[in-house]
Amino acid sequence: MAHPKRKISKTRRDKRRTHYKASLSQIAIDKTTNEAHLYHRAHWYDGKLYYKGKVVIDNEEPAEV
Repeated sequence: MAHPKRKISKTRRDKRRTHYKASLSQIAIDKTTNEAHLYHRAHWYDGKLYYKGKVVIDNEEPAEV
């Protein structure tokens, strides 16, 4: 198994890791509600769940028993 000959300092380690950055997530604007949301994700707006500009779940409707 490989062993380092000397200890790597925290500063040197952190300098190397500066190049690993988290990329910004993709944000989409819904055409029907003008609400910002993540791509391929449903989002709530005014008690309704929207996906691809269409209502998937409407909580305002009374539940059937």
